[in-house]
Amino acid sequence: MPVVKKNFDMDFYNFSFDDPLIINKYGIPEPQKKSVVYPDIILIPMVGFDKSLNRLGYGGGYYDRVIEKLMKKKKILKIGLAFSAQQINNLPISKYDKKMDYIVTEKYIL
Repeated sequence: MPVVKKNFDMDFYNFSFDDPLIINKYGIPEPQKKSVVYPDIILIPMVGFDKSLNRLGYGGGYYDRVIEKLMKKKKILKIGLAFSAQQINNLPISKYDKKMDYIVTEKYIL
């Protein structure tokens, strides 16, 4: 599971349903920091997306940064999760935005 760090950074840690969670500064439950893991697949929440697999996030750049960091270590599969109603035609993108490999909605998979 992801754990938010300082400076808009994020790492992933192992988690079991028996493990206690700690509430972070944003009110999000996170696993306790043990040893960092490097996932093969990342499920990524989205505010919006387009048919070209671009993602609009929540504005902090956390996932774009962690994707960049992980891709330097290994090949990862990036799967965006959204509802079909979140698809938009004119998505603002920047050079820092990372495309998804797939986007999964309740109606279709891109």
